[in-house]
Amino acid sequence: MGSNRSDFAEFYRETKDECLFAVLVSVGDRDTAQDLVAEAFARACASWQKVSKHPAPAAWVVRTALNAGVSRWRRRRREVPVPDLALVADRPDAGEPADGCVDPRMMAALLRLPGRQRQVVALRVFMDLDTERTAQVLGVAPGTVRAHLSRAIAALRDDLIPCLQKESQS
Repeated sequence: MGSNRSDFAEFYRETKDECLFAVLVSVGDRDTAQDLVAEAFARACASWQKVSKHPAPAAWVVRTALNAGVSRWRRRRREVPVPDLALVADRPDAGEPADGCVDPRMMAALLRLPGRQRQVVALRVFMDLDTERTAQVLGVAPGTVRAHLSRAIAALRDDLIPCLQKESQS
């Protein structure tokens, strides 16, 4: 039993920041992301024997956190209006990842992407999962993952290139 606990503790230490960042990119709010990741890690701890055998336990945590977010949204959707994404992206703290390493403009551009595209970018780019594993985690076809990633990259390019060109002309 002690070995399982220490295995989980090591897994938590090694993946907590990566999982938090992936969920933050997907949901766009630090407090919400922290709550969802904490809930997902609690579930992972409770089911560690099963989760530890998963091919990508960190992806399991991220998917569980995203599912918890959807469940939370469904419970509250009649009570709390969904915030306008443009307003969320303009908040001063929206562009601050867990460790402050992503440019706020990049974070704002990521937050302007549709939810599924943000999820694909988080899993493919930030968690470095391959297309097949990303498709399994999200419960979609691999072609859907490729399409969402392609659209997300095009949108990010369209959003960020003009900004970078203006900077280089200054």
